[in-house]
Amino acid sequence: MDPVEIYGAGNRVLEALCGWFPQLRVVARGDEIILEGSENDCERFEEKIRQLIDRRLHKRNLTPYDVEDLFDGEKMPDRFIPLGDSVIVHGLDGKPIRARNKTQEEMVRAYFENDLIFAVGPAGTGKTYIAIALAVRALKHREIKRIILTRPAVEAGERLGFLPGDLKDKLDPYLQPLYDALRDMIPAKRLDDFMAEGIVQIAPLAYMRGRTLDKACVILDEAQNTNMGQLKMFLTRMGCDAKFIVTGDASQIDLPDRKESGLMRGINLVKDIKGVSCIFFRPEDIVRHPLVSKIVKAFETAEK
Repeated sequence: MDPVEIYGAGNRVLEALCGWFPQLRVVARGDEIILEGSENDCERFEEKIRQLIDRRLHKRNLTPYDVEDLFDGEKMPDRFIPLGDSVIVHGLDGKPIRARNKTQEEMVRAYFENDLIFAVGPAGTGKTYIAIALAVRALKHREIKRIILTRPAVEAGERLGFLPGDLKDKLDPYLQPLYDALRDMIPAKRLDDFMAEGIVQIAPLAYMRGRTLDKACVILDEAQNTNMGQLKMFLTRMGCDAKFIVTGDASQIDLPDRKESGLMRGINLVKDIKGVSCIFFRPEDIVRHPLVSKIVKAFETAEK
């Protein structure tokens, strides 16, 4: 059997397996694997490889999800912090998702060292995408039980009442960027199952009131459109073993009165609290089309 059939394209299946053995050094050379580590780790690794080979005999291709199934019910051991070239999570078709610049790396590091992270900066810097990648990674590694994504339902020049459908239909357009990012990282069928089971939840900010969010990664997107009361309400939902990530762009406030935005005022209140980290992206960090960075700078200059 060709080793690629077991290792996966770009070794992504082997990489996923190695993630369960952080103390084991694994070197793959063709159909030979060299292991350096404890006898127990080596024996377990060999057992899982044999299980993967057996699984490959009964299906066309292996994916990192097959590795997850081998460890069903187990919690992944502590791993390295994925920085630089290290993969945060594998998306669909094995697409590696990793930090693409120094500020994104800083955000990843902050996530592992703090429980509340503010990521603020212009559109296109990957704030929300990296936040969701970290949440998906935590779910796959069984560090959390739920991913909860929320946004304030604030119109950018349109009114909810003019949109057709029931409340969910009216709100879905505001939450679409969150769906898009999740669909990059979780197969559609599995995502539907997660959402049906409440493992992945996407809801407007108003639905957070009164909840205590334990063992979850909770992401508040477009936080510049919250007022101080809403931001306080969200932050005080934090339960045990939870990670909270707040993302926003202070230059794109859609509130009727821009001065009502609580994002920057809230950051100033909590930035010196231990366990809180504030990451600030710049136009130079934009990872979309090269024109986007120039457009952002042009608008910033005009506003000044």
